[in-house]
Amino acid sequence: MALTLYLHPLASFCHKVLIAFYENGTAFEPVTVDLQDPGEAGALMAKWPVGKIPVLHDSGRDRVVAETSIIIEYVQLHYPGPVPMLPEDGDQALDARLWDRAFDLYVATPMQRIVGDRLRPAESRDPYGVAEARRSLDTAYAMLDAHLVGREWAIGDRFTLADCAASPALFYASMVHPFETAYPNLSAYFERLLARPAMRRTLREARPFFSWFPYREAMPDRFLHDEPEA
Repeated sequence: MALTLYLHPLASFCHKVLIAFYENGTAFEPVTVDLQDPGEAGALMAKWPVGKIPVLHDSGRDRVVAETSIIIEYVQLHYPGPVPMLPEDGDQALDARLWDRAFDLYVATPMQRIVGDRLRPAESRDPYGVAEARRSLDTAYAMLDAHLVGREWAIGDRFTLADCAASPALFYASMVHPFETAYPNLSAYFERLLARPAMRRTLREARPFFSWFPYREAMPDRFLHDEPEA
């Protein structure tokens, strides 16, 4: 198999790529990386010195590809599937890239800052930084709620790269800094994302690791159990 994806099933940015792959039936081999294991972390850093996951290795082209948006674009370019993650229309492609960055930078990043703070020793925590991250999420939620009026997906009526970014960012953010009550358009959009088979599959695969999530006590019961067969 040409494509190997180095990941961890709990990591939100790994979810972003998995959703894109599952939407398109992309054939790949997943390799779970334990970043706490020096050997596994070292092997990953030999491929991508930053040491961040996910990382894609394409043995057929002898190429290592890092960063989620670039991985998704790379696969569309060389291994296209039925659901284009970037529209062919140039303006629509720019819109998809814009909202992809918005979800990564303004939802996923402050969410991870809050989660990361809980992992620190008590004496090293940063209440000011957490409060700042929560303010950033409030700003992002209000912006997204207004943007989503009349839109099924992030850029309109088609599912794109931006929605792959939105899915895990909103999943974890919904527990870290809930938005459902105050932002009805964003909440309805989140429910549409959760209904996608690719999202459901990604969450099923992550479920065995949910006990490791630092805000596990805030995780709704519906995410903790297998869905009944249709």
